Amino acid sequence: MRITPANAVNGEVKLPGDKSISHRAAIFSAIASGRTVISNYSRAEDCRSTLQCLRQLSVQIDETATTVTVEGVGKRGLHAPLEPLDCGNSGTTMRLLAGVLAGQNFESILTGDSSLLLRPMQRIIGPLSDMGAKIEGVDDTAPLRFSPAGRLSANSHELSIASAQVKSCILLAGLYADGTTSVIEPGKTRDHTERMLRWLGARVEEQAGRLSISGATELVSRDISIPSDLSAASFFMVAAAILPSSRLELPGVGVNDSRAEIIQALRAVGVSVDVRNERLVSNEPVADIHVSSITQESDEPLTIERDRVALLIDEIPILAVLGSQLSGGIEVRSAGELRHKESDRIAAIVANLQRMKADVEEFPDGFRVRRSRLIGADVESFGDHRIAMAFTVAALVADGDTTIHGAECVDVSFPGFFETLRSVVR
Repeated sequence: MRITPANAVNGEVKLPGDKSISHRAAIFSAIASGRTVISNYSRAEDCRSTLQCLRQLSVQIDETATTVTVEGVGKRGLHAPLEPLDCGNSGTTMRLLAGVLAGQNFESILTGDSSLLLRPMQRIIGPLSDMGAKIEGVDDTAPLRFSPAGRLSANSHELSIASAQVKSCILLAGLYADGTTSVIEPGKTRDHTERMLRWLGARVEEQAGRLSISGATELVSRDISIPSDLSAASFFMVAAAILPSSRLELPGVGVNDSRAEIIQALRAVGVSVDVRNERLVSNEPVADIHVSSITQESDEPLTIERDRVALLIDEIPILAVLGSQLSGGIEVRSAGELRHKESDRIAAIVANLQRMKADVEEFPDGFRVRRSRLIGADVESFGDHRIAMAFTVAALVADGDTTIHGAECVDVSFPGFFETLRSVVR
């Protein structure tokens, strides 16, 4: 994809449904009792992988445009798949379905593409095995093979890393356990799982960082409306921030506290972000967001470390681009988890910024970017949708044209990204 520099971005952007919430809506509805209609379901390839896996487990799912209807079969209504369940590139699909499959009385296999098969899975294999699941991986990675387990044993799990996917996997397994299963987090993570479980009738107890759910819980179908994806919005928000005279309106975006750190980060460096018409939709906070260019810039660097990393894990690639345009730059530390995403995102960010002549330094657990004049270049997506989208935005402020190689990977999370961006570029 060839990108030419832009003067501004202006207009209204209608963003796709939130990817994280879409995964959960489909999986939780499948093991609920009754029919659930999900509106604004994400059309991302990752979310389509989730639907296909559920169909292979004998769940009836109908689709029309962005509406998905799931005929829930209850916790014990899934059936053995005839073939391995292909999660594609989606770690969320694999880790959440692992929690469900751990308690089933049939054999199944979770697999995925070459990138997903390199991602660490011991973080879920260990806790699930402690609950009595019969699960085998290849060293620390997928494919994951499940043997009939019967009822699992409730347990208390203290996580060594803050991970919403691992937390969600354990809570889902807890639905199939005798007694109460608890998860203790070292830091705050996305709470979409807890909110969705409560929306479908579950009682999830929360006290001092401990989340607990009873194996006696049964989920009941209830229609779900998915807010627009704040992580997808972040690319447009940063484009508006770094291009002068820009103003964007982003209606119906999810502003969950566990995801909204991007708004605080942008405001901290002088970006005008106005959150309006806040409301609760299907137990998720939603608002209309108005963004315009940086007005009063701070000389202090944007610093992301420790607990903030988990809250900004998907936005760090685009924040690296923002940092290249800030007088104080950006420094990211304690972010080793980025090396185990769809790509080694630390290495990918540094490599592409270097190609665009940015002043950037790589660390084992992060990087530092100083204010730089970006030069158009040939950059790589590394097969990572967020890297491709982040450097598309970087190209808008570069001197000269930029070519994004492997740009088609954006369909993993945001089909139509380039067309949507083109509609507001001036």
